Amino acid sequence: MPGTVAAPRGGVLRDLHDRYETVRDALSRIDKAAGGLGLPDISTRLIEDNGTSDRRGPEVQYLEIFAVSLATHHMLVAEGVEPIAIVGQSIGELWALAAAGHLPVEDAARLAVARSQALTRQSWRGKMLAVGVDGRRAESLAGLIDHPHLVLACENAPRQSVISGPEELIRHVERVADALGWPSLPLDVPHPTHTPAMAQAARDLRATAPRAAYGSGRWRVRSPWLGRDVGDDDPVDLVAGALTARVRMLHTVRELHAAGADVFVECGEWPVVTKFVEASIPGVRCVVPLSESDPVGAVRALAEDSSAIGPFYSRPPVRPSDRLLPSARVSAPEPAGPPSAVAVAEAPARVSVPVPAAPVYYAEPAARPAPVVSYAPPAPPAPPAPVAPVVSYAPPATATADAPAVPVTPAAPVDAVASPSAGLDYETVLAELRTLYGDFLGYPPDLLGEDDGLESELGVESLKQVTLLGRVSERYDLPDLRSNTSLLTAGTLRRIAEGVVQGRAEAAG
Repeated sequence: MPGTVAAPRGGVLRDLHDRYETVRDALSRIDKAAGGLGLPDISTRLIEDNGTSDRRGPEVQYLEIFAVSLATHHMLVAEGVEPIAIVGQSIGELWALAAAGHLPVEDAARLAVARSQALTRQSWRGKMLAVGVDGRRAESLAGLIDHPHLVLACENAPRQSVISGPEELIRHVERVADALGWPSLPLDVPHPTHTPAMAQAARDLRATAPRAAYGSGRWRVRSPWLGRDVGDDDPVDLVAGALTARVRMLHTVRELHAAGADVFVECGEWPVVTKFVEASIPGVRCVVPLSESDPVGAVRALAEDSSAIGPFYSRPPVRPSDRLLPSARVSAPEPAGPPSAVAVAEAPARVSVPVPAAPVYYAEPAARPAPVVSYAPPAPPAPPAPVAPVVSYAPPATATADAPAVPVTPAAPVDAVASPSAGLDYETVLAELRTLYGDFLGYPPDLLGEDDGLESELGVESLKQVTLLGRVSERYDLPDLRSNTSLLTAGTLRRIAEGVVQGRAEAAG
């Protein structure tokens, strides 16, 4: 269920409030808890169709997010979508506990407010920065500055991570990311979290928050920061621990998918985390009911199709808040084949690039092998076996327009060809790259388009790209090429060939 997201639209729950008694009851209980804490009614603005975004402080904002998430959950259940687990991220884990029945709605609301107040009291000058690279690179980027409070906070997708840390250091990180060609965007959140800097707020929360007992509940709750199902964990300790812990949404989503979930239903107002899901899992399908013109109709279709051939899928319309980092969008695959399970994810902050957030429901899958092959780390290339020799795929570097296209040394493999001259033309380099990449990946060179995304379209994992770029660097004697990260984040054979031609020309000059 949603973590820190923007304030919901006015009137977003009007139809759900009119249709479902369970929604009316949940909103009434949140209002009751808010009133006991001296806060205004939460439901009024969400029911009235006034189109405003009346932000009245972070406590109200959190409770409004809670209300939207819980109402969506009740709609799903009322229409026959039976979850076997719910996943929340960051503060969304609190919403998930309430939705699953492990925690009374009023207790969850009071604990959310206590968390917000503890963070406000600490008054930490921090910031969160979304970066369009994988967690390993983002962690290395934070490590360059080497400050204990500057850390990788969230692993959202293969090429979307979040770094959290002191505001002045985040500005340095942003400049370094820009120099490396990595897209980045500061996140507009009221309370930056998931860093050791939040230890004081965590201690404060444990000391001041109202205690709440963990009940048996009805559904499983999966925790992205614990890396396991929530058991009989103390709810206050659970929420406090998440303040300093890393959120591993990428790993959680892949674990769910390996267990059979390949349709995710996002309980937030906008499709945000579902884009991370699509970028992380080939062929996954996503549903975001509240972004549809007919949310109830979408959920009913989901319930009907789940009982027939698999869950309903619908790609929501693109909105300004959907614009993620370019690298996060590139790899999102199109849905393929009927799915066999349902999962519901949450939506993080509406700030172009989100902070993590999302509960996940999924229905029991049909029996099938767990699709984990594509997630395993790539196997290292076979040692010393040379790449296939250049015979018919490309002319040698020394060939001229009138010379026959035969290798200088017919038996020599690509990696052993003599160092090329500085005057290599683009077509020659492209042909050689097609052979090099085709032999390594097992593709016929003619099928490797010069503008095909190596990762997004050809499925070349990042570690394989690093290995191949190293070979290209050695082949053309361009040591700086292997450190050009833009060739990894948005790599195509065209960009690599142009980099080789340009590098050789500069070396000759």
